[in-house]
Amino acid sequence: MTHVPHELHEEFPDLADKIHQMKTENAHFHKLFEEYHEINRAVHRAETDVEPTDDLHMEEMRKKRLALKDELYAMLTA
Repeated sequence: MTHVPHELHEEFPDLADKIHQMKTENAHFHKLFEEYHEINRAVHRAETDVEPTDDLHMEEMRKKRLALKDELYAMLTA
């Protein structure tokens, strides 16, 4: 497993312009984007043992990150 952060613009490079537009024009999208960024960084820190955590907490963080990513993607492609 790689331990690279899953930045949204890297996950959806074809939607980079839309991500920027939605962040500036849609407050709800911006809030979800910030939540995604925060949990994504927390997962990355845990994966790289900067801030180790137990397996259950890691799984919960990954699920939250995936749910946020799914919601953001749905908003981007609506």
